[in-house]
Parts: sequence; structure tokens; C-alpha cells
Amino acid sequence: MKVLIVGGGGREHAIAWKLRQSPRLTELYCAPGNAGISEIAVCVDIRADDVRGLTDFASENLMDLVVIGPETPLAMGLTDMLTDAGIRVFGPNIKCARLEASKSFTKQFLERHGIPTARHMIFHDKDELLDHVGQFGFPMVLKADGLAAGKGVIIAETAAEARDAIEDMMGRRVFGAAGDTVVVEEYLEGIEASMLCFVDGSTIVPMESVQDYKRAFDGDKGLNTGGMGSYSPSLIFDETLEDEIREKILAPIYEGFKADGLDFRGVLFIGLMITDDGPKVIEFNNRFGDPETQAVLPRLRSDLLDIFLAVTNDRLAGAELRWSGMRSVCVVLAAGGYPGDCEKGKLINGLALTDDDALVFHAGTAFGSGSHDVFTAGGRVLGVTALGATHEEAREKAYANAARIRFDGMQYRRDIGILKEV
Repeated sequence: MKVLIVGGGGREHAIAWKLRQSPRLTELYCAPGNAGISEIAVCVDIRADDVRGLTDFASENLMDLVVIGPETPLAMGLTDMLTDAGIRVFGPNIKCARLEASKSFTKQFLERHGIPTARHMIFHDKDELLDHVGQFGFPMVLKADGLAAGKGVIIAETAAEARDAIEDMMGRRVFGAAGDTVVVEEYLEGIEASMLCFVDGSTIVPMESVQDYKRAFDGDKGLNTGGMGSYSPSLIFDETLEDEIREKILAPIYEGFKADGLDFRGVLFIGLMITDDGPKVIEFNNRFGDPETQAVLPRLRSDLLDIFLAVTNDRLAGAELRWSGMRSVCVVLAAGGYPGDCEKGKLINGLALTDDDALVFHAGTAFGSGSHDVFTAGGRVLGVTALGATHEEAREKAYANAARIRFDGMQYRRDIGILKEV
């Protein structure tokens, strides 16, 4: 089968790496890809948000399947355009994509179907929002309604910080149109966790549990990022918690999809907060999370291409998902200054020094002009994933390999895989 992956980050590299293991795969393409992906797939110079260019390429080159990695092309309707062109696609349509593209839409969905989540209010006017500073006390959680590359959430500790955040979002519009509407939520105490699920028209099947780290610095300090690391399985998941999530969250989500006419097909990422009152939904994503994918897919023993096809053919209920008993830890190596402005074009050294059984997934990388040297080309640069028989072994191997890689300004958290105490 000929497969096109849309995107060019660590998530897409992990998907490409796993698809390469399928005996059914004959040709693999990625648009736009990156330096690491180019070693296992043909990279095509088409931006992930060029939905017309991607549709034309898939049609002209007779792709059997298109796998959409990032959220932006989903929100722009790439799935619908590909479907109209007669091309099989893994990823939800534009109607379902609102579950990530609009946080207010998601909060209303959760409220309508009785799914546990934080109390919230939705604001479209800056002055009205300023009048409600401290609505649920402090810390105050403010979320830009639209897509903001994982950076549109601000947790204000004081009223002054909240007013500054509101001015940034709705005044200076640092997140663009994404901040024209702001969702305010109560701050939830607990441990954050993630659950990724395959979903088709008739069933929802959770993957193995995973935990990620959103804040930039150790101890959950600093700004929110797209993710600084992850590990799987989560240390806080047990059979009792998983049963509670299935009953109180997964079942009503699926029933809500049916009731609202949401024909979701792809991956539903559920961000959770495990509180003293039980698990509550923080957010939805409509695709594989990053860097969660880099920790989860290395543990998947089943053929990923078979699973993608089962979802697109509405046969997920009969698919077999087998998982390795190994543990995994992924450490993200980021550019200096991330998640703010950061310099690009820094030479990356040490990639050849990593162990053979360590997985280095490229995110923001590119080859130098006319050379085989790899340079930084984004905020999150690499994800170093290691497997181990125990969580401690996987963590030790991940950090040992991360320490062998160098580029100017490189930063990474040292506490990935350490369970936060509440």
C-alpha cells in the first residue's frame, strides 16, 4: 500500500517508524517531513496546512491511505477534501475536529453529556472577562479557545497575572484569532494523565496509558509547551482507575458522539486530571499526541497499518491490539528559549553516538544546504525514547542517550518519569 503521512514532527516520525514495520506497506511518503523522517520515507515539499496541495498530491500519486498528524489540517477540512476525492484517510472530519479546534465547543459537549470536567465560563469580550478575574479563585486557568500549538493555556497565580494574560490573549492577540474567545476554568488539583483512543463509527478502544509533561521546566515550572517528555504506562493507572475512566468518560463520550451526529474516525486524545473526586477531562485532541506517541507506539506490537485500515473500514471492534510489557520513557530535547522565541540552524552533534536500541525521533530538524549534517529547525528538536524491562531502566537509558546529543542552547527536563506527589 502507498501511504502519505501529513506533518513533520516527532509524532509523524514515530508513526512513520511504526508503519515501516508493516509487511503491507510498499511506499511511504511524508509532507513535509524532516531530516529524520527522510531516512525512512520520501519527503514531499508540501506544507501541512496546504490542504489543496496535499489533496492534489494524494490524488495524482494514487495514495491508498493518508494519515493526518497535526491538528491544523484537520481543522481546515483536509479529511473532508480527501474523502470527496475518493481517498481513504485516517483522521476525523472538520465537524469532529472542532473538539480540538474550539475549547468552548468541547466544554459544552462535556457538560451536555455529563462527562466530568472542571467548572468553566466562556467569554467573548475582554472587559467582561476582566470583570470576572478570580471567578473560580486562584490559580486561574485561562484558555484561548482556538488552536495555539499547545501554548494557549495560561495558569495565572494572581489577579495581576490574570489581567496580563487577558491583555495578551484578547488585547495584544498573541495567539491571533485563537484568543478572541477565552475559556476560564477552575484550577484542578491532581495528577495529569493522558489516554489515547482509536475510534471508528462503532467503537472506542483505548491504547496503553501514557503520561506527558507540559510545562517547560523541572517541577512543572514555566510556560506550557507542546510537551517536554512522556512515559508509558502511566504509574498512576491501575485496573480500578481504568474501569472508572471507561464507565464515566469513555462510554458517555461515545454515546455523546452518536447523539450529536459526530462520526469520529481516528485518534481521540483525552487529557485527564486525576483528582480526589476521580478523573476529569481537561481537553480533547483529535490526533496522536506529541510526545505521547513517541512513548506509546514503541510498545505497540500490532501492525499499525492494519489498525488504521480497521478504523477507516469501521472494523475496529475486530482488530487486535497487542502491547509489549516493556516500559518506555521519552525525553524531548528543545531549543534554547522554547516555548518562546528560539534560534534555529544550530548544528546537532552526537546522533550517531546513541545506542542501537534507543529511538531518536526528529521533530524540528533539517539537513544543511548541500550536506548530511543535521541542524535545528524548530522549538522541540528531538525526542529520545528508550525501552526497559522496568520503568527505572527505561528512564536511565533515555537520559543516558539524551546526554550524548549536543547543540547550542539545548535544554531538556531532568524529571521526566518521576511521579509528581500531590
